[in-house]
Amino acid sequence: MSFEAWTIFALFWVVFVTTPGPNAVNCITNGMHLPFGRAMLGVAAILTQASLFLILSALGITALIAASPAAFTVAKYIGAGFLIYLGLRTILRAKTPPAVEERPARSIYLHALAIAVINPKSVAGYLAAFSQFVQPDVPIWDQMAVIIPTALTLTFLSYTGFTALGAGIGRAALGAVFNVWFRRLMGACFVIYGVLLGAATTPGRA
Repeated sequence: MSFEAWTIFALFWVVFVTTPGPNAVNCITNGMHLPFGRAMLGVAAILTQASLFLILSALGITALIAASPAAFTVAKYIGAGFLIYLGLRTILRAKTPPAVEERPARSIYLHALAIAVINPKSVAGYLAAFSQFVQPDVPIWDQMAVIIPTALTLTFLSYTGFTALGAGIGRAALGAVFNVWFRRLMGACFVIYGVLLGAATTPGRA
C-alpha cells in the first residue's frame, strides 16, 4: 500500500470511527457511571468486534477478487453507495437525541460487544470501506498488515476519547459530541467520500 493510499484510508477511518453512534453513546455512558479502568472494558469489546469484522472483510474481499475482477468492481460501487447511505442517514438523524440507558456495571464487556455487533456500521460498513481501498493487484494480507493496525489504533484512540469525555465532563459530553452541526458535518464527509471513492479508481492503480 502506497503512503498516499494509506493517508486516504487513515483519514477515512478517522471519520468512520469518530462519527457519533451507539458505540460512542455507550462509551460516554460507561465513562459517566464507572471507574475509568472498568469503563475501558467497553473499548476492549469494540476492538474485539473491530478485529473480527476487519478479518471477515478481508476474507470477503479476497473471495470477490478470486471470483472475478468485475465482481470486485461491483462491490466497490455498492460499498460507495452504502457510505453515501450512512452519510445521508447521519444527516437526517442529526436532530434525534441519543438514547442513554441506565444499567448496572456487570457484563460491561458483553453489553458493549452486543452494541458493536448490531451497529448499522458493522460488517456491511467495514466491507464497504475496505472495498474502496484494497488494491486487487497486491496480495490482500500484505495490505491488511498495514490497514488492520491503522484501523485498530484509530478505533482505540477514538473510543478511549469518548470514554474519557464521559468520565471528565459527564452528561455535557453527550451534548458536545452529538451537536447537530457536528453530526451533519460527519454525515457530509461520508457522502463526499462515497461519491469521490466510487468515481475514482482504486488507490494505487492506474
